[in-house]
Amino acid sequence: MTRLIFPVFMGLCGVAVLLGLGFWQVQRLSWKQATIAAIDARIADLPVTVPENPDPLTDKYLAVQATGTLTGQELHILTSHDVGPVYRVIGVLDSNGREIMVDLGFVPPEAKDTPRSANEITIRGHLHWPDEADSWTPAPDGDLWFARDVPAMAAALGTEPVLIIVAAVSPPILGVTPLPIDSQDIPNDHLGYAITWFALAFVWAIMSGFFIWRMARAPRSV
Repeated sequence: MTRLIFPVFMGLCGVAVLLGLGFWQVQRLSWKQATIAAIDARIADLPVTVPENPDPLTDKYLAVQATGTLTGQELHILTSHDVGPVYRVIGVLDSNGREIMVDLGFVPPEAKDTPRSANEITIRGHLHWPDEADSWTPAPDGDLWFARDVPAMAAALGTEPVLIIVAAVSPPILGVTPLPIDSQDIPNDHLGYAITWFALAFVWAIMSGFFIWRMARAPRSV
């Protein structure tokens, strides 16, 4: 029976490792659900004035309100929506001398260069520092961008490195549909990962058991 020691050991180790990964994903699922619940609670908070020096970590998703006028400077982020290709409009709000970027929402391609209202507006939304750009993201082409990068956009527009994702505008800006912050966009695939690891552990156990059974039944060579 000594010849079975190694396959039994490998079978048990494989099952233990796969189960460990499954339970780790269950823990990650619990953590992610708590994180999303905290984000939902913060999104639902009453809006406050934009802090003087907002922090990308502690002020992420902070509900804010600001009043001012759009300067007319814009960047356009090519993205997709249910209706097809659209452009996110990143404008500049002059609010009591502070110039802050605002993600006004999306417009269809034919409305990308339509002038926006220069009247005073009040916006409600949330601070955000999206992490969208990576090594595969194409470089900007003039005012056409392919990902939201707050520091880079602020440098291009000459504003504070602050972005408000607009939830509502008063009075509304015709032709622009807001895309407010929504926790549904936060990926939470840990349950699927956990099920995958547990399924692999089951398959590993069955295959190991079948292999050990075959070895036990095989005649030993003399």
